[in-house]
Amino acid sequence: MAFRDTKSKIIIKTPEQIQGIRESSILAAKTLKVVEAFIKPGVNTDYLNSICAQFIKDNGANSATLGYHGFTKETCISVNDVICHGIPGKLELRDGDIVNIDVTTILKGYFGDTSKMFLVGDVSDHAKKLVKVTKECLSIGIEQCKPGTHLNNIGYYIDRHAKSHGYSTVYEFCGHGVGLRFHEEPEVCHVAEKGTGPILQPGMIFTIEPMINAGKARAKIDKKDGWTARTIDGRLSAQFEHTICITKSEPFILTDIDNEFPQPKEIF
Repeated sequence: MAFRDTKSKIIIKTPEQIQGIRESSILAAKTLKVVEAFIKPGVNTDYLNSICAQFIKDNGANSATLGYHGFTKETCISVNDVICHGIPGKLELRDGDIVNIDVTTILKGYFGDTSKMFLVGDVSDHAKKLVKVTKECLSIGIEQCKPGTHLNNIGYYIDRHAKSHGYSTVYEFCGHGVGLRFHEEPEVCHVAEKGTGPILQPGMIFTIEPMINAGKARAKIDKKDGWTARTIDGRLSAQFEHTICITKSEPFILTDIDNEFPQPKEIF
């Protein structure tokens, strides 16, 4: 059974729960692996969603986004100037597009959440740089995930790195606790003041998902669907996301199936 820290109300997961969340996180990451082969010019985003939905179903899981506050699809697919929450549909990918696919699985009651960027065909150098720097921002945020560290150090260092390359960090959306529910405490801000926020403890699980814009940081929501968040200036946006578990030492990246990050020897 999970228990809560009485001061922060952040759920500290048990070893059994961490294992369940890890299994769901692996499935979410595998879903992105499967769909990658279908990402090419001329393919519409609804077809990519159907590939993800079928793979999730075939593995005995459900999508957390389907039906969430009325969301109609199993994934979020965000292309070019869409920051997040893009609804899959008839939009066809074009040569030079950049696209984020965000997957959250529910497997045996546990949630795993991840997203990554994909390049479609021949992508411009400036778009490639934005994607590269955004991935670096995620890694820099993960570097802060050690016990005894203030949570908001994550956002401080993410934003500093983005600004050093002339980009802006979206502050209207954030990462979040995850695992037993889709969204839990704490909020993980990607723009924050260093040395503030809750102290990280072993057993905390949350997402880091920086959204980095080539232009201004603000977002606007499409009035037609009430979900799609776009850059206000029409410039590109990129995002990467992992689910992270705080351990006694190095962070455990639950959605990492490519061994980009070392696995800790001990959780508690």
